[in-house]
Amino acid sequence: MKNALLFALMLLCGPASIGRPYADLVNPLLGTETMWDSAELGFQPTRRTWGAEVYPGSSLPCAMVQLSPVTMFGSGAGYQYEDTLIYGFSHTNKGHWNLNHVPILPVAGNITADDYASPYSHGREEAHPAYYRVYLERYGVDAELTSSLRCGYHRYTFGNGGEMKLLVNLPRSNERVRDWSICKAGPNAFSGYQAAGEKIYFYAVANYSIRSIDSLRPSVPPRDGDGAPGNRRPETRRAAIPVISFGRAGKAPLEIRIGFSFVSVEGARKNLETEIAGNDFATVRREGEVAWNELLGRIAVEGGTERQQRTFYSTLYRSMLWPALRSDVDGAFTGRDGRVARKGFRYYTAPSFWDDYRNKLILLGMLMPDVACDVISSCIDRGRHTGFMPTFFHGDHASVFVTGSYLRGLRNFDLREAYRLMLRNATVEGPSRPFLQEYIDKGYVSELELTAPRIETKARAGVTKTQEYSYDDYAVALLARELGDTASYEMLMRRSTNYRNLYDPSTRFMRGRLADGEWVKDFDPCFPYYHYQVREATGWMSAFFAPHDTEGLIALYGGVERFEAKLDSLFTIPWRGYEAHNLSGFLGQYCHGNQPDHGYPFLYHFVGKPGKSQVVIDSLLNRYYSLGEHHLAYAGMDDAGETSSWYVLSAIGLYTYSPADPAYLVSVPLFDRVVFRLGEGSFTITRRGGGRTLESVEYDGRRINGVFISHADLLRGRELVVRTRQER
Repeated sequence: MKNALLFALMLLCGPASIGRPYADLVNPLLGTETMWDSAELGFQPTRRTWGAEVYPGSSLPCAMVQLSPVTMFGSGAGYQYEDTLIYGFSHTNKGHWNLNHVPILPVAGNITADDYASPYSHGREEAHPAYYRVYLERYGVDAELTSSLRCGYHRYTFGNGGEMKLLVNLPRSNERVRDWSICKAGPNAFSGYQAAGEKIYFYAVANYSIRSIDSLRPSVPPRDGDGAPGNRRPETRRAAIPVISFGRAGKAPLEIRIGFSFVSVEGARKNLETEIAGNDFATVRREGEVAWNELLGRIAVEGGTERQQRTFYSTLYRSMLWPALRSDVDGAFTGRDGRVARKGFRYYTAPSFWDDYRNKLILLGMLMPDVACDVISSCIDRGRHTGFMPTFFHGDHASVFVTGSYLRGLRNFDLREAYRLMLRNATVEGPSRPFLQEYIDKGYVSELELTAPRIETKARAGVTKTQEYSYDDYAVALLARELGDTASYEMLMRRSTNYRNLYDPSTRFMRGRLADGEWVKDFDPCFPYYHYQVREATGWMSAFFAPHDTEGLIALYGGVERFEAKLDSLFTIPWRGYEAHNLSGFLGQYCHGNQPDHGYPFLYHFVGKPGKSQVVIDSLLNRYYSLGEHHLAYAGMDDAGETSSWYVLSAIGLYTYSPADPAYLVSVPLFDRVVFRLGEGSFTITRRGGGRTLESVEYDGRRINGVFISHADLLRGRELVVRTRQER
């Protein structure tokens, strides 16, 4: 009753400029389209380009369950807008070629294990927060999906009156399936597990009695849609697909309530009984909408175009889907050591640190501080088992997340233990910082001299490792200072300038350096590499990374004027047409389709030219999030919400330029007014003036010296006024 009342109030009292619930402005299909236009990509594609790799299905914020259609196993999120077949509806998702656990599909009539997918059309497809609907043409089934934190709810209306069946495709996921099991658990219940990268358990209840559970055996072992070998299995039993029969369709749709757990079948059953067992489909959907409206409404925007508002709330929605919950309603979770534990916090997956430390994790802490603290506690728990704070992909950016969160007032985690692990990461070579001892001894991570390196060449990525370790050192140093560890603070601050050791004045770029101190000879700043000298970047994309020491970076380049000229070249020298996964959507040499250079559009603020920054920022905001034939494509991967968070923060004019520091760089917002609920209160951002060039910033009636505002000031709940002018 309370949730229903809250939802009704939101319907009546939404923002005046919007006049509808915030969730109605969200389009979960945004980001699902693949780009094929060479002008948008920056090259002539010879293969499907990685898009945002996101999913359109039902989920709550940072939930365990993401219930979404699969149009291609082995693709990033399992769904590509241009595909025409649906293979099932899976229950976990991130958008990184993993997960897609327990795909199920309603079927009827004759099917085989090699031929069961159904055509569908976008004309009979709907996607909203906490709700997805599509018509399966082959089976005449209207499929509707909704979900809670740990449960999925399927409603299938069979229009042909035939026998209702459910294909439970346990041999398939976006990962290699090691084992699976399914059995009848009651007259209308079934349960089991699927073991892939993680072992997930399920317990499901149907509103029809189960007649039988049979198997379909494929003529060939299953194989991922893109040719990846992840799901090939020689064992015939493991390749067989379970099919549950419920008899002929009645007047009521077939409904499947299914609970999940990463602990046990019993945990899945308790999750189901606690969250949705007594609720009907409409109630579960409504509660999901209430949850999303409450979260999305923490940032209320006024003004701007309807398209800008829709893009804003769609990207805000996308920003809050990950990390994902892994503990049950009773607090139980399976730890890194494989043991079940309860430790007084909700257990979450580790963040995609290299991608989302730049902005998304700070935004998560601003909007969902309790979740951010539990994510940190989960990382600490993993670190207790391994001896190191976990990392992701490249760099050691849990340090940035923990420090930035603590300095913004988040306290509900074990700070001392977090710091112990962070300091160990920074001083003992281990999985979080490869080549750390060389970095300490030489002041940089050396590179190898390779003959004719290619895009796919794998080496040390010494340039970006050095840059990112330098910033990570700075983040740990800030926490050392807070805790009174003066010796570590001074040591780490000295190391935080190590990135300067890779500046080559002869080329005016950051350049790979050999162990003997010589420069790598084969150096082309326009050529992309995945792991040679730089990580998923070029020399241009790695030239300006020093968010903790931008003034020092400017001095390296010869001062303000020369630095500005170098920036001008970044955004104007054309991309040469190289085709590389993860790199698409270029503005000159700048790439918005991947994360490494996402702070660069703000650099003109440091040379007194905010108007130039705003031209770049506005270009990215207004074009790079609605590309493709149907305007549903991002310039590149969303990477667990980072690209979406870039839009959110840039659109309101507060960017986490140095996320370890509790301050935000102020730019010109897209909207006339923003009300941001932060902590126990709220602050407002008001744009005044007719132009798009930043003229001055005021807070609480006083002019700010510079373009940064502290988190502590925002917590005071006053008005931030951004005054603009027309660029002359």
